[in-house]
Formats: sequence, structure tokens, C-alpha cells
Amino acid sequence: MSTPVDDPLSRERSHLAASRSALRAMREDVEALDISDVTANWVNAEVLARQIEERIKALADLSETPLFFGRLDYLHAPGAEEAEGAEGERFYIGRRHVHDHDGDPMVIDWRAPVSQPFYRASKKDPMDIALRRRFGYTGGDLTAYEDEHLSDPGEAARTSKLLQQEIERPRVGPMRDIVATIQPEQDEIVRSGLSGTVCVQGGPGTGKTAVGLHRVAYLLYAHRERLARTGTLVIGPNRSFLHYIEQVLPALGELTVQQATVEDLVAHVEIKGTDDATAAVVKGDARMAQVLRRALYSHVTMPTEPVVVVRGSRRWRVAAYELEEIVRELLDRDIRYGAAREALPQRIAHAVLVQMERSGEAPDDRVQDAVARNSAVKAAVKAVWPAVDPAKLVLRLLSDADFLAEHAAGILDEEEQKAVLWARPARSVKSAKWSAADAVLIDEATDLIQRTHSLGHVVLDEAQDLSPMQYRAVGRRCTTGSATVLGDLAQGTTPWATRSWQEALAHLGKADAMVEELTAGFRVPTDVITYASRLLPHIAPGLTPVVSIRENPGHFEVREVTGTADVVGACRAALRNEGSTGLIAADARIPELAAALAEAGIPYLGPGEETTRETRLTLVPASLAKGLEYDYVVLDEPRAVVDGEPDERTGLRRLYVALTRAVSGLTVTHAAPLPPQLG
Repeated sequence: MSTPVDDPLSRERSHLAASRSALRAMREDVEALDISDVTANWVNAEVLARQIEERIKALADLSETPLFFGRLDYLHAPGAEEAEGAEGERFYIGRRHVHDHDGDPMVIDWRAPVSQPFYRASKKDPMDIALRRRFGYTGGDLTAYEDEHLSDPGEAARTSKLLQQEIERPRVGPMRDIVATIQPEQDEIVRSGLSGTVCVQGGPGTGKTAVGLHRVAYLLYAHRERLARTGTLVIGPNRSFLHYIEQVLPALGELTVQQATVEDLVAHVEIKGTDDATAAVVKGDARMAQVLRRALYSHVTMPTEPVVVVRGSRRWRVAAYELEEIVRELLDRDIRYGAAREALPQRIAHAVLVQMERSGEAPDDRVQDAVARNSAVKAAVKAVWPAVDPAKLVLRLLSDADFLAEHAAGILDEEEQKAVLWARPARSVKSAKWSAADAVLIDEATDLIQRTHSLGHVVLDEAQDLSPMQYRAVGRRCTTGSATVLGDLAQGTTPWATRSWQEALAHLGKADAMVEELTAGFRVPTDVITYASRLLPHIAPGLTPVVSIRENPGHFEVREVTGTADVVGACRAALRNEGSTGLIAADARIPELAAALAEAGIPYLGPGEETTRETRLTLVPASLAKGLEYDYVVLDEPRAVVDGEPDERTGLRRLYVALTRAVSGLTVTHAAPLPPQLG
């Protein structure tokens, strides 16, 4: 039986096919560009060729990714600043802009102002939208649509079934974008301006990571030229997390955003050692910045001898008191140590030039530069303001008790000084067993000497686990730009975890940032988040519990077991469902569970490895679970997760993280008694 010509679904499929054809033509046009006659040299040719290559990648048509997911029918023309000639027009909303051979839009980028009502319009505020249509897809095939007549007072508001299905759709592989499901409160954060820093406090499943990534995509759309010059960076807690999110921005056509961990940013030395909790807390304290500053500037000594510059038959003498005035002026200006050291020979040379002019000579800038390079001036600078290697400075502080005591006096008490001192001082920077916290100290010292390059925008995810010194390290990367800070105070699992966002933002250098809280849960089922929220009074009593808005309560079960065979059985049951499965356990339990899975013939992956349709089980140490999501989770031995941490509160926070990784179902297995906080 043939499909009627006026069938709406048939018409929408035709528009999809035409849009795909138009995108293919756009890509072919770029591929056909001949740049041989427009580049002056090979450098320009290389740059242009790279830009064309990136444009071709951005125009890729991913077969299973719909070109558009919604449609807006306007009642009247949007404002001239929103879309030209949009009089009562119809717009298809998608992941990227697509136009036909005449330049007319077939798909509008979700970030464009005219697309905003797709996310914000409601029955109470229709925003001049007559109809909002959502599309349902199976793979890349358009299979359904759903209409909301927002300007029709006779039609009651209702929950979108397609929206719910998209939110709850099982996943295999890395994190995907949420452009089809962005909610009004999320959209408000996504579209906030480039000039301001935004901090998003969001519980599990509230979409804070997705919001942060989509904000980057939006900012690149709205401020592309500026951010192309200054750069953007996404900072995650570990490599597994970065691998999990790395496909989100490319799927939105954004290929230039860098990704890194804090450890990557401060990789001045090789990390060979670890700190105990006490030492790590002290080294991560913001007071260490003051200790480092004192230690660095202790190398500056006031001159006691004059500088005598010989030029030809003349001798020019700069008295010690004049040199001291120059040094004190540089210190008072509070510029970086290295910049002041570079300025010092020029200041001395200028003092010489003043004498030359008084004697009737007419020296120019070349003479001043020559004097600044004079051996006597160089010797004076070396004595007064010597070069300092940041790693050697930190090495001395951590190795020399007297040097540390001198510069930590009144800042760190004796016990704190003992905590950070190495038991066995290292002989050199290369042989030292540097810890991750030491590398952050070296980064601080490096910035005291020479300014760190600042980016246009930085996204910092899982921020609650950073120390004050780590916040300072991140803040240095966006002193002239803005930031998006994402985290959940309840999921802080380090001894130095953030106590308040106001305190954290002050260390970041963004004390005036706007703090937003997301409390609507889109990913975690109702029964699961309700169970996990029993821990909140014990780990973060001031936080608002997440309320799941999902209609499907999800599968939830607490099962007492007798051994690992029962845990493997729970994994088999979870794998009968569609989507990914994560087996999360205390780090110490991982080897035993790995052996049990291997014996049972169940293939599994490690965190960060991409799941496939054949291998959908990931074995996850609790310490690496943060930020990851699986359709179904089997959580092994909650008590062991708590006991694996240095203190109970940190252990309960780690357990809260592990309990909230499930999107569709959670099975808790335990042989030992459950923590009493779970009731």
C-alpha cells in the first residue's frame, strides 16, 4: 500500500533526505576548493589546508545521528536580530546549520537565537511559537513525531513521550550530546555569556557535565573568532572520564577544544611518588602559595657595591644606594620575579644613560641595550636578582627543614612543616620522587617567575575534588578569560574536597561567579536516587536532594549474596537488558571479581575503554567511577567501598558516587552488612 502524499511523516522524511543531500553538497563544495592561487607561501597554504580539512570533518554526516530533531513553526516574524525574513516561518532545529544551493537554511543550528524557543517555550510562555514538533528516530531513520500546539489555549500541557524516551534510551559507547533534550533551566546556563564565570552545582543525573560541554559549543558558535584566538580547554578528573566525553563536542561540529587533566596542566616533572593524606592536605592548602612567594623573593638581596660600567675611555658609576632604589621599586611594583629580573639591567642602564646625557652625550636606545648587556651590569643582576629554577626552589623547601621553617614561619605550624618535609631529601630534581601535589607547587612557583598563558574559556568538571592549590593552577589558565565550573559537593572524595563553592571560586580567582543549582534528575531512576539520597544528611547536609523527573522508576534491588558467583550472576542478568552494564566495586575487590568474570567466560572492559555491542560490561574500581554512566549497574559490597577510604565521610561520599551511576537499573549485592547510613 503506497503512502499518501500528504502524510506528515512522509514529508518530514523527504525533508531529512533533502537535508542530507544538501549537507553532502556543502561538503563536496569544500573538498573541491582549489587554494593553489590564493596562498602567498607554503605556511599560508598549510594553515588554509588545515582549516579546510577541519571544515570537511565538521560537515561529516553521521549515519546514526539525526540531522534535525525538532521543528518550530512561528506565528510571526522573530526579531530582526534573530533571523532575517522569518515571517511566520518554519525552522528545523539540528546539530549544525545546513543550507541548500541557494543558501536558504534547511536546518538551523541549535545554538542560533531563533532555535531558543525549542528549549524555552511553554504553554505559559509560548514565545510566539504556534507548533513545536519533536522527532523520534531509530538509528538514523525518522520513525515518529510529536506535536505541541503552544499557542492553542484549548490544548493542555503534557509531558513529551519522545523526550522521555530519548532521555531514557539505553546507551552503548561514550557519552553523547543532549541537544534534543536540553531543559529550560539547562538552556539558561548553556546560553550564558562569555564574559562571566558560571558554577553549576548539580547532583547525579542532572546533566551538569553535558551542560558544561554544550556551553562550550554555544560559546564557540557565538564568539568563534575571539575563542579561535584565545583557545578553549575542558579539564576532567582522569583519562577515563575524558575518553568518555571526548565525542560530544566533535558530534556538534566542534573539533578545536583541548582536553586535559589537572595533572597534564602541571606536568613540569615526572610523578614518581605519593603523599599521605596529611601531607597532601597541607601541600594543597592555599597558604603554600605565600610560603613559595617568600622563598622565591628571599633570593633578592640588596646591593652593597656600586656598578661601574666602562665604555671606551669613560667610566660610569651607579652607586649602591641608587641600585637599592631600583630594586625596591621593582619589588614594590609586584610584577613577576622573572619579569622584574629582565627589567633590572635596563633600569641600571637607564641610570647610566642619565649620567651620559648630563655630561653632554646623546645616547640612544642602542646604547642603553649595550650597557644592559655589559658584563658589570650582568654580574650585578646575577648577584642581586639571581635566576631561580622553580623545581629546584620546591625541592629545597621540601628537603631543607631550616629553609622551610624560615619561609613558613607564621604560616605553617611545626606539625604542618614536618608533614610536608621529605624523610629522605632528594639529591636532584631528576631523582626526586615527586608527588602530584608537588607538581602543583612547582606550577605555582613557575607562575610566580613567569606568567602562565591564559585561555579564553576553561571548563572544569568534577571540581569538588580539587585542592585550593589546584584551583589556583586552573585559575592561572583563565585569568583573562572565563570558566564553567561543574561539580557536586556531595561527591567530594578527596581529603581536601571543596567545602563551599564560594571558597573554591575565590581560590580560582573568580569570586564573582554566578552559582547555579540543578536539582532535576534526568538520568538516574527515581528508586535509585531516592535510595542514594539516604546518605546526603551524613555527607552534605545542606544540599537539596535530586528529584528524578523520569516517569520510569527503573529497576532497583538490594540482594544479599554468599560469594562472587552470585555477583557474576547479577552481571549476567543485567546483560540480558539492552545497553551497557557497569560492575562497580571497591578497588581492593577488583582482582577477585576480574578472576571470577574470566572464569565465567564473561568478557569485560576497563574504565575508558569503549563498549561495543559484543562487550557491554565494564569492571570499574570505585575510585574511577565518578562522572561515568551505565544503563545497568551492579554495585558490589557497599561496606568495602566505604572502608576503602581513609575516613568514613569520604567513604560514604564514594559510595554515593557508586550508587548513582545507573541510568536504568541498579542491583546492590552484599555479603557483609550494609552501612547503617543506608537504613
